[in-house]
Amino acid sequence: MKHRIIELSTGRPKTVYVLMALIAAVAAALMFRIEVDTDPENMLPADQPDRVFHNRVEETFALHDAIVVGIVNESNPNGIYNPASLGSLHTLSERILTLDGVIAPDMMSLAVADNISQTEIGALRFEWMMQDAPTTQVQSNQIRDAVARLPLLNDTLVSGDGQAAAIYVPIESKDQSYRIAGEIQAIADTLDGEDAIHITGLPVAEDTFGIEMFIQMGISAPLAAVMIFLLMWYFFKSASLVVSPMIVAMATVIITMGALIGLGFTVHIMSSMIPIFLMPIAVVDSVHIMSEFADKYHADDDPKVVMSEVISHLYKPMLFTSVTTAVGFLSLLLTPIPPVQIFGSFVAFGVLLAFLITITFIPAYVVRMRPQRLVALTKLKADQRTETPLARTLRRLGSFAFGNGKLITAATVAVMAFSVAGIMRIEINDNPVRWFKESHRIRIADIVLNDHFAGTYDAFVVLDFDDSENREQFRNEANALLDNITTTDAGTENIRGLLSSLEDTGNYGALVGAIDDALFDASGSAEESLNTLLTLAEVAQSKSQYFQTPEALALIEQLQAALLSSGLVGKTNALPDVVKVVNRELHSGATADYALPSSA
Repeated sequence: MKHRIIELSTGRPKTVYVLMALIAAVAAALMFRIEVDTDPENMLPADQPDRVFHNRVEETFALHDAIVVGIVNESNPNGIYNPASLGSLHTLSERILTLDGVIAPDMMSLAVADNISQTEIGALRFEWMMQDAPTTQVQSNQIRDAVARLPLLNDTLVSGDGQAAAIYVPIESKDQSYRIAGEIQAIADTLDGEDAIHITGLPVAEDTFGIEMFIQMGISAPLAAVMIFLLMWYFFKSASLVVSPMIVAMATVIITMGALIGLGFTVHIMSSMIPIFLMPIAVVDSVHIMSEFADKYHADDDPKVVMSEVISHLYKPMLFTSVTTAVGFLSLLLTPIPPVQIFGSFVAFGVLLAFLITITFIPAYVVRMRPQRLVALTKLKADQRTETPLARTLRRLGSFAFGNGKLITAATVAVMAFSVAGIMRIEINDNPVRWFKESHRIRIADIVLNDHFAGTYDAFVVLDFDDSENREQFRNEANALLDNITTTDAGTENIRGLLSSLEDTGNYGALVGAIDDALFDASGSAEESLNTLLTLAEVAQSKSQYFQTPEALALIEQLQAALLSSGLVGKTNALPDVVKVVNRELHSGATADYALPSSA
C-alpha cells in the first residue's frame, strides 16, 4: 500500500492534482447547502427525557421563548411613572407588536396588561392598564397605584423600586431572536427621553452568541492560516515550498466541511470550530516531510528518489500519530451530545484525510518543483548555522534538563498537585449571558435589569394531579349507563368515542356538551340514563379540577413560600396570586380579603 501511494504521487503528480481538485470542488459545491444551528437546546438528543418533557410543557401551556426589554429611569423622582417614560413604553410596545416573529397576543407589557378592579361588591371589572399613554403626572400616579394592587405585575412588569418597566416579547422561534432584538433596538434608538433601554433574555444571548461565534470562526480560521503560513515561511525561507502544506490544510478543511454539510448535518456552534482544529493539524505531517526532504536532498539528486525515501521513512510514524489523534477525537462519540459526536467524528475524519492528502499531494508537488527552486533548498541548508538564537536556547535548555532531572521532576509533581487543587474548585458557567464580556450590551442589560427586578429568567414548576382512579370509575359507570340505552338515536356513539379518548384528552367539557345534545332527542329510559350520566360527568369534571380547590391552592402557596425562602428565587407567580386578587375585589377590596377562599 505504501509503495503504491509513493509510485502514484511521484510518478503521476498531475493525476493527484486533478483528483484532489475534483474532490475539493465537489465538497465546496456541497457547502452551499449549509444550514446553521445556533440553538444550544439541540445539544441534547431529540428523545432526551428532559427535552421531551420541556417541549411537552411548552405545547401544553402555550409557552414561548421571550426577549426581555427593559426601560430604566433612575433620574426622575417618580422613576418610570412619569408621562414621558410611560409614553415611550407605550410607543415601544405598540411598535414591537407589529414585528414579524412576535406572538402579539402573548406579549406582556403595561400597555397591554389587564387591570382588575372592583365596580361593586361581588362584581369585577377588567380593563386596560394603560390603553393610552398618560399625558399628566396624575394619570401616571393612577397607573402606579393600580400596579401596586396587583402582585402579579410587581417585580414582573414594573420593578419594586418603580425605576424600571419590562416588556416580555414572546417569539415564534429562538433563531429569530437576534433579528428581532436588532429591530427592537432600532425602534428604541428613535425614542426621545432620558430612559435607558436594555434588551436581554436567554434566547437573545444564545442566538447572539451563536451568530457571533460563527463570525469569529470566519475571521479566526483565515487568520490561523496566515499565521501558520508566516511561521513556516520563517523556518523554511521558501514561499513556494510552504504553499504546499497550506494547500493540504485548505483542501482538508473544504472536503471535511463539505462532507459534513453534504451528509445533511447542520453546522452547530461545535461544528463551526472544526476548521480551527484541522488547520494546524493538517500541516504537521507536511512539515515533517519537507524538513527531512530539505535535509536529504542535494543538487544532483533525483527528487523522486529522495522523496520516496522520505515517505518510506516517515510513513509509519505519521500514520500512527494520525490514527491515535483520530481515535482521541472519535472518543467523543461516547458523549450523549449529538453536536459533540459530530464534531469528534469529522475532526477525526479530517485528521486521517490530512494524512492521506499529505502523503500524496506533497510528494507530487515537490517532484514538480522547478530545479532552480530545489537548488535554492540546498543553498538554504548550506547557509544554515547552528549559532542561531533558537539553536543556542535549545542547547542551553537541553543542558539544564539533563543536569537537573530531579529538580524538574519535583517541579512537575508540584505543578500537577496545584492543578488538581485548582480542578477541585471548578465552577461550571452554564449561563449564556456570561459567555460575553462584561462590556457587552447583553451582559450590561442583564446586570441592570436583574438589579432592578426580581430576575429576568423564568423556571417553570409543573404540578400534575393523577386523576386516573376517578376517571376509570366514571368510565365504568358511564359505560354501564350507555349499555342500558337500546336506541341509537341518542348520540351514544359520539359519547362512547369521547369516553374512550378521555384518558388522553381529559376533556370533560366536550363530553358534557355531547350528553346535553343527546338529551334533546332522548326519551323514556334513554333520557333517564342520559340525565344520570350528565350528573356523573359534571361531578367527575369537578373532581378533575383539583388545582381549583382551596387545598391545592394552599399547597401551591406553600411551595411558593419555600422557593422564595431558598434565596435562589426572586419572585414567584402562580394561580393563588390570581385567585387572591379576585377574592379581594369580589368582596371588600381591602387587604384583609387578599386571601384564598375557603371553598371551591
